[in-house]
Amino acid sequence: MFIAMNRFRVNPERVKEFEQIWLERETHLQGLPGFVEFHMLRGPEKEDHVLYASHTIWRSREDFEAWTHSEAFRKAHANAGQSKREGLYLGPPNFEGFEVIQTVGNDGNG
Repeated sequence: MFIAMNRFRVNPERVKEFEQIWLERETHLQGLPGFVEFHMLRGPEKEDHVLYASHTIWRSREDFEAWTHSEAFRKAHANAGQSKREGLYLGPPNFEGFEVIQTVGNDGNG
């Protein structure tokens, strides 16, 4: 498995706007080869920002990379640079990709 994460530092005064954008957007992820699941995570609040992370699980790095070259990716990111969002983010998102080396699940036997 492969986990793709983007970390966002969001202006604390615009947290509701940020969350609304993400909750109302079309992800274009369902049905894609290798897509497992997506999470938007709210993290700690600092004096100058609130940390968020998008967390997408893929069957493989190759599936993730294929998505980044797809029409679905272009559609999902079509409005990412809108000028009305100026000041919403404190800098660009920070991408981090992870190869899963261990998974521990709850099999109900304990």
